[in-house]
Amino acid sequence: MRAVIAEDSVLLRVGLVKVLEMAGFEVVAEVGDAEALLAAVEEHRPGIVVSDVRMPPGFTDEGVRAALVVRAQWPDTAVLLLSQYVEERYAADLLTGDTRGVGYLLKQRVADVEEFVDVLRRVAAGGTALDPQVVSQLLLRRHSDPLDRLTPREREVLELMAGGRSNAGIAERLVVSESAVAKHINNILAKLDLPKAEGDHRRVLAVLRFLGV
Repeated sequence: MRAVIAEDSVLLRVGLVKVLEMAGFEVVAEVGDAEALLAAVEEHRPGIVVSDVRMPPGFTDEGVRAALVVRAQWPDTAVLLLSQYVEERYAADLLTGDTRGVGYLLKQRVADVEEFVDVLRRVAAGGTALDPQVVSQLLLRRHSDPLDRLTPREREVLELMAGGRSNAGIAERLVVSESAVAKHINNILAKLDLPKAEGDHRRVLAVLRFLGV
């Protein structure tokens, strides 16, 4: 089966190429960013894509967004995402809709070559494979209040937001930088699963969630 690898770390990319070739896959392209990944998939139409979650230029969710495009435009192409950390919301995004040929693993699993190859073949054959830690997080998320995901400092920031304070006001109150406050707020918005639809002010929605409205 033909495969495309997308990973910005050269060392890991080389390792993945070796593992896939050893498992009998033909690596037709190896790239370092999401844009090149989509171009490679369009050109080669591989049977499977192995992609990092975070890639240039922003190192946020470029790999996930590219994977969703692949799933939409080339549904016969299986996708296996690799992540440095457990990021269950990305797994949830990928698992929305058709779950055939989908996998999400922590990068540490690659070290167990036999297990990793087994997952590769399973996903390539149309199966689904989720890292056990990701499954645990998804189950925890399903049965808990989203507010429970916030750290004590994030809850403190949200409480001050509910009190009408600006980022500058929050920074002054907590004796931290405004950039630190902005980072906390971004984490809060992500953990509360707030929609990004136009017209919705996510900061206001976060406060309403905190107030139980």
